Amino acid sequence: MPINKNLLSPCGLYCGVCDIYVAHRDQDNKRKEKLAAVYGMKPEEMNCLGCLSTRPFGYCRVCSIKSCAGEKNYEGCYQCSEFPCEHINNFPVEEAREVMLAAIPEWRELGTERWVAVVEARYHCKKCGAPLTRGARRCRKCKEPVG
Repeated sequence: MPINKNLLSPCGLYCGVCDIYVAHRDQDNKRKEKLAAVYGMKPEEMNCLGCLSTRPFGYCRVCSIKSCAGEKNYEGCYQCSEFPCEHINNFPVEEAREVMLAAIPEWRELGTERWVAVVEARYHCKKCGAPLTRGARRCRKCKEPVG
């Protein structure tokens, strides 16, 4: 299956395993309600077609990392010799920053196709095989703790 380029966030937070993207894709209103409470938004605002789509999530519309990569005409930060830069180092969500710092060197080493395959394979429950989203604490299918 071809890679959906809209899901290739330049920072390495691959959108295909993002809770907001998955909730929107699956029209999962219960998940949207939970996410809306976390983000201080309305459930109907929890929409995203991917970072590089014409309809990204609110924060992704104004992301300095995405803007920087676009200005340099890079697919991702993995192409930048300045990685990690102040945009990454100053990212306000520590867990996301840690994912970026691990993802970018891996993306650089594997190339886009292999990297996406590795990321998608990584986010599955070890017990039942159900797909997971980044940051999941428990499998939505079998309820097994993740991590």
